[in-house]
This record gives sequence, structure tokens and C-alpha cells, in this order.
Amino acid sequence: MAISWFKPVPARVAAEQLRFMLGTAPFAFIVGGIGNAAMAVIFALNAPVLPLAIWAVCAFLPVPFLRLLANRFRDSPDPVAEAGRYQRYTILLATAIGVLRGILPWIAFDQASPLAVALLLCFMAGIQAGSLTFMAPVLPAFVGYSVVFIAMLSLKLVTLGDPMYWGMAIGSILFCTAIIASARSAAQTFQNMVELRFENNELVERLRQETAIAQAARLEAETANQAKSKFLAAASHDLRQPIHAQGLFLEVLARGQLTAQQREILDNARAASSASGDMLNTLLDFSRLEAGVVTVSKRCFELQPLLNRIGTELAPSADEKGIVYRQRDTDVMVESDPALVELILRNLISNAIRYTERGGVLIGCRRRSDQVHVEVWDSGIGIAADNQQEIFREFHQLGNPERDRRKGLGLGLAITERLARAANHELRLRSVVGRGSKFALILPLAAGQSGMQADPEPSASANDHTTLGTPCRILVIDDDEAVREGMLRLLKTWGARCEAVEGIEQARLCLGHLTPDLVICDYRLREQRTGAEAIAILREQIPGLPAILITGDTAPERLREAEASGIPLLHKPVLPAALFAKIRSTLPPGAKRAHG
Repeated sequence: MAISWFKPVPARVAAEQLRFMLGTAPFAFIVGGIGNAAMAVIFALNAPVLPLAIWAVCAFLPVPFLRLLANRFRDSPDPVAEAGRYQRYTILLATAIGVLRGILPWIAFDQASPLAVALLLCFMAGIQAGSLTFMAPVLPAFVGYSVVFIAMLSLKLVTLGDPMYWGMAIGSILFCTAIIASARSAAQTFQNMVELRFENNELVERLRQETAIAQAARLEAETANQAKSKFLAAASHDLRQPIHAQGLFLEVLARGQLTAQQREILDNARAASSASGDMLNTLLDFSRLEAGVVTVSKRCFELQPLLNRIGTELAPSADEKGIVYRQRDTDVMVESDPALVELILRNLISNAIRYTERGGVLIGCRRRSDQVHVEVWDSGIGIAADNQQEIFREFHQLGNPERDRRKGLGLGLAITERLARAANHELRLRSVVGRGSKFALILPLAAGQSGMQADPEPSASANDHTTLGTPCRILVIDDDEAVREGMLRLLKTWGARCEAVEGIEQARLCLGHLTPDLVICDYRLREQRTGAEAIAILREQIPGLPAILITGDTAPERLREAEASGIPLLHKPVLPAALFAKIRSTLPPGAKRAHG
């Protein structure tokens, strides 16, 4: 810690003060030395020449000492720690310079005229003022220099014995006092400026560190999120394979002759398989949203059939919990994507049932001008105001710290909100803790709906037909043996002639004895090859060969690749009804090919 007129100065500030003074002082003293030489020439007319010449030469002596001091300080291994010591050296050197300049009046004044003395005083006042500009930051050095110089000057003026010179001495002392006060103010300003620069540097450094920490945290979060996505995608794919095969075998089994007890056991097994599929499809919905491959196909349709389907599916769950499931019938038609609307409402209603323990759930529609508010009311636990945004984050659940799988994965409302956003529909929430919640999906009313007919609902039920209705040959490509076996058995029950292979090369060999009407291919094959690649190779031999891709992948990049192929796509686990409908829609009418 250095000292500046009884006020401590931080060492790093003192170091900056010294750098400034020692950096500018040598040049200033060279200029001052030239002025001193000029004054010596003027006074040499009336004063001894030799002493004046010696003094003029000595006036340049501080320059090498100042340079030496500046270089030593600059090269110091720790200038901040050495600032106090070098400040003391600087004070001693400045005091010595004051003594040197104070000698001039003792040499020149004895034989000088009052005019010459006044001229010298003006010159020295100018030097004193000039010294302030570079010496003031190190205030003790400037004070030492000024006090010694003015003291020697005033003392000489007093010894001249003329009252006029006494007045000059008093004026010199007053001038010294004023200039020291100015120097103190300048020193404080310089100190404030240096401290402000340090503070700014610290703020910049702190900001840089915080930015680096934030970037590191962001990268860590992105890496963790990517790792999570990859893990979920890999886990989802590996789980989908056996569940997909299980569904195929259960469908084959259901088409056989079973006793009542066997049928009941089979129904339970199918229900368990369906529940597993639902959870995996929830992950799939989320992954498709993440991948940006959700397409919106809007058309006019009636809400009531859609609500009836959801009620048929979910009302039994409400009955099992002992709560009331009520639905108000409606005749409104809306314009939207029915598949997305059904998924949104199913998520909202199933979520309402899941978190309602007494009372019930009510589904109704309200017309508001050119809009329809589809509302889902429940008397459940309610949602606190500060949680009403959080529930739309993925993997976020209220009231499920134990992660009970029966309460889902915490993705339902996240998917719902993103689906609504994808379809450009508003989703509103009102809730009171302990009293329940109301979710409202805002849909556009179909324009002029009074005279409109709803677009027909597509049928995808496997129960509509027991066979595909036309002889066809199907080639199945899948690297999972259980899936191949399940597909073979199920397709044969539908009347198809089929073969199943595990890779592209085996599929090419099959073309030697089988000309397929349709290829059903898994998207991910062995050796990093894809179903799209396999189909492209087969189409080189059979142009326009109809094909269906089936994938268990949920990784966003995989979903985008599969969607970009332009080949009809199904996701494992595939419901037999959906597979049946996709095969029928993909096969050309009356498809029948001769053996190759």
C-alpha cells in the first residue's frame, strides 16, 4: 500500500501512477533542461558563467536516472508489489531535482536586476506548472519537489534584503500552496480514473468468466440433452422390437380357436401390450415433434365422432377409478387436422382422469363467434399458478415424486402444447388448487358449416376384412428374427404369400424366384444400411415396386431421413389394423405378379 498525502493508495493504483510518471518524465525533463540552458544564457550576462554552465549541464542529469528507474520498474517481476519501494525512490529523485532547480536563484540572483528576477520567477512558475502534468499522479514526489524548490527560492529572495523581493517570496509560497492543491486534485482525478479502469476491467473479466460459465453450462446441457435423446431413442428402438413382434404374435393367436379362458388371458396380454405401445408412442410423438416431421393436414370434420371414439377408449378408465365421465354432445364442425386434434384431446382427457380421484371429468364444446372451445373440465388436484407453465415442460410431473409409471412419463402435456402450436391452435388453462382445472383447445369453426358435409373418416380396422382380398406376394426385410417370424405368420393369415429375409443381399437373391407385389422393410438394417437404401436397390430391378417402411427409431435425425425418403412409413409397435390398412392402400388394385 502506497501513501498519497496521508491517504492510502492501493498498490495496483500506485503502480499505474508510477508507470505514468516514469514514462513521461524523461521527455519532460529534456524539454525543461533546454529551457534551463536558455535561462542560464540569459543570466550569464550578469552572473558568473562557470557556475551557470555547470548548473545547466546538471539540469539534464535527472533524465538518465529517470530512465533507469523506469526500466527497472518496468522489468520488475511484480511491479504491484514493488510499487511502494519504487515510489520512495521516485520521491527522493524528485526532491533532488527540486534542490537542483532551487540552486539557480542562489547563483543568478545576487547581481540580477529586479526585471531579471521577475523573469526567472515567471520561468520557474511555468516549469512548476508543467511539472504538475506528469508528476501530480505521484503526489508525494511532486510535493517534495515543489516544497524544496520554493523553499530555496523564497529563502534566497528574503536574503536579498529588499522588501520587494520579500513580496516575491510570499507570492512564491502562495503559488506553491495553490499548485500543490491543484496537484492533489489532479492526483485524485488520476486515481479515480485508474480505479474506474480497474473496475471496468474486472467487470469485463467477470462478464467474460460468467459468459464462459454460461456457455459451458449451455454446452453441458446440450450435450446432456443430446445424450438423453440418444439414450431414449436407443432404448425406445430396442423396446419396440420385441413389443412389435409380441403384437404380431398376439394377433395371429387371436385369429385361432381359443377357449373362453384363453380368450380372456389373450385379451389381458393384448391390453398389456397395448399399454406398452402407448407409452412408446408417447415417446415417438415427442421425438417427431423434436424432429419437426409432424405435418398438419387440415380438413373439415365433425367433432362428435372423434369425441365418441375418445370416450369409448377412456371412459372405462374413469369407471375403474370411481369417477364420472360426462360428455356433452355437439353438432359443430371444425377445420383442422383430425389426427392432431384427437391426440391433443386424448392427452388432455387422459391427464384429467389420471389426476382426478373424486368427482369427475366433463368434456364439452362452446361456440364463440367463428371459434369452437373444446373444454376438458376436471375436479382433480388443480395446478398452482406458479406451476401452470412448468407442466408443459417435458418430463415434468406434479404429484408424482415416486415416478409411478401409471401416471405416465411427464410428456403428455408437453406433447399437447407442441401439437397445438404446430397446428396453430391456442391452448388455454385455468386451474384452482384443490378444486380442479379446465383446459380449452381453441379450434376454428368450419366456414358456412350448415350446408357442409364432413369429409369421410378413413377406416383402418383389420376386422373389416379377414384377408387382403387379392392374391399378393410380400417380401419382408427385417434383421430381427422374432419380427420376421411374426410378420410371416400374420401375413399368411391374411392370405398373402410371403418370404422374410434379414438384409439387402438376401432380398436381392429372393428376386431370383419371387417377384413381390410389395416390400415391407425395417428402416434400420445391419451394417449401418437403411430400408430406404434396400428399397432403392430392389427398385433398380423392379421399377415402381410398392414398399412400406417400418421403423422403431425415434431419433430426430432418423425420423427426418425416413420421412424424406417419400416411402409410406409406420412406427413400431404397429397395430395389426394399421398394418392391414397400410398394405391395402399401398398395393395397386388387382395386384398380381407372376413368379420371376
